[in-house]
Amino acid sequence: MEKPRVFANPINKKINNSQELFYGSNDENRVDNNYSINDILKKINNIFNSSNHVYKSRVLIKTKDKEITCDIVGKTGKNLLTLDGKTVRISDILDIKKI
Repeated sequence: MEKPRVFANPINKKINNSQELFYGSNDENRVDNNYSINDILKKINNIFNSSNHVYKSRVLIKTKDKEITCDIVGKTGKNLLTLDGKTVRISDILDIKKI
């Protein structure tokens, strides 16, 4: 059985591939008051997983523009669902706490 032949192109130049690379993250991952989106998601999950949450929970939601007091009843991938049929984007939330 014959061995396969492999062509290796000769390298005749200096290779400099040990440079440092820095990059920033998306704005959706950080919010203004030093809470990350993961911290907000943990707070939301704690509200839904608490023993006091049966069907709805009254919360105070702070966003960039306003403060909202509402009853949250569910969560989708990117939104919170309120009792009055509105949605609040999770990425817009700066802080959330149960009242």
